[in-house]
Amino acid sequence: MSISAVAAPPLANVLYETRAAIAYVTVNRPKVLNALNVATWQDLSTAFENAKSDPTVRGVILTGAGDKAFIAGADISGLAQASAIEAERSSRFGQHVLDLIENLGKPVVAAINGFALGGGCETAMACTIRIAVEHAKFGQPEVKLGLLPGGGGTQRLPRLVGKGRALQLILTGGLISAQEAHRIGLVNEIVPVSDLIPRAEAILDEIAANAPLAVKFALDATNKGMEASQSEGLALEASYFGLCAGTEDKKEGTSAFLEKRAPQFHGR
Repeated sequence: MSISAVAAPPLANVLYETRAAIAYVTVNRPKVLNALNVATWQDLSTAFENAKSDPTVRGVILTGAGDKAFIAGADISGLAQASAIEAERSSRFGQHVLDLIENLGKPVVAAINGFALGGGCETAMACTIRIAVEHAKFGQPEVKLGLLPGGGGTQRLPRLVGKGRALQLILTGGLISAQEAHRIGLVNEIVPVSDLIPRAEAILDEIAANAPLAVKFALDATNKGMEASQSEGLALEASYFGLCAGTEDKKEGTSAFLEKRAPQFHGR
């Protein structure tokens, strides 16, 4: 991959750079285990808006600075002072940022390098694919603070692991290992620390070899279909299938297959 980087937007709590077709987004508050405060949420929004609008970016890797935490949750010092109105506003803004990540139109790999708790677990769940190091820990411990998950945890977790497992995690506030997270379907893969970013890059490279519009429409069909009945989802799938069939990439992909050569996709 090329090592040349595009100039990053001015962010205080998040590192952003692009190399080749990948944007690297790193929550950069290691002294507080990359905890999420308002400014960090805003920086994440800016970073992902930048990745979304950059036509050279085909995928994103999201991780945390340091070797202890992906994102250890919300910044409790700020949360402790929040009024009911402020807390609801904060929840809605966090949900907005995570909706942006989930519906980016490009794959996002969460490279989970340590604790993914509370808002950190919720952020990981908004990503397309989750890979974790062997010592990572996951949980939604908000009930231990007199709260409930406010960044989509009550909605995305049941969809990923089932209602019963989700409620056990949410209601006990307990933590689970990377191995248990993998077993229940919260994590796609577990990798050694040294392989975390290379494996995330390899996944995105494999996806980037495919037709860009087909990838985008497949993401959209899956995400929107999860919110619909199966019959509505099937109709949506057929609609996107038809859209793909009218693209130059479909013509190139089918021709390349029949001619036994590698396709050259252009996102048209």
